[in-house]
Amino acid sequence: MKYKHLFFDLDHTLWDFETNEQETLQELYEQHDLKRRGVPTFQEFSDSYVGHNERLWDRFRKGFITRNDLRYKRFRLTLLDFKIGDEKLNEALSDQFLEILPGKKRLFPHTIEMLDYLAAKNYPMHMITNGFEATQMLKMQNSGIDKYFTHIITSEMAGSLKPYREIFDFAIAKAGTSAAESIMVGDAMELDIKGAHAVGMDQIYFNPAKPPVDFTPTFTINSLAEIKNIL
Repeated sequence: MKYKHLFFDLDHTLWDFETNEQETLQELYEQHDLKRRGVPTFQEFSDSYVGHNERLWDRFRKGFITRNDLRYKRFRLTLLDFKIGDEKLNEALSDQFLEILPGKKRLFPHTIEMLDYLAAKNYPMHMITNGFEATQMLKMQNSGIDKYFTHIITSEMAGSLKPYREIFDFAIAKAGTSAAESIMVGDAMELDIKGAHAVGMDQIYFNPAKPPVDFTPTFTINSLAEIKNIL
């Protein structure tokens, strides 16, 4: 076998972040009666939050803001879009979001089937994720996939985020392997695929939405079931 160790991304690759996030936001919208507070529809609330969250995550990855800034600014800015300046409500939404979200269990189709297949072939599997450490651990435990992974490397643990070399080097060292004997499975072109390529690791680009790409990964799949054709 060319590949002796497999590395996976979590959100948007195995754990269906969009579906789980939307369910969580819906609960918060209803629980806090945000329509009465001046947010006309759930969709407007969701669209505002998702936009701010994406921009703030980009700033966080680039080192412009802290984790705490990210955690609380995304809902603060969302509420301000609807002219709601309520810091207690912001703190409640921010804290409850991270309490509810990890309990969601929706995985992408074929996740368990694929992990069972790889486990049966005795591949050591590891996780490399940028998310909050406690949150990511709970997501994996609650969705039942933590048992498949030997090492779970988070950005907090590594002191670095994808796509930077340091987190990949940390993960490779933790697994006791080399980049040449490893492969990275992920959905994010810049973070997972180009990040792995930069350290000499082959990549499997999980690309169900088929967005345009400016880089050719080692492999591209539209379904996790296709991993069986590669490994």
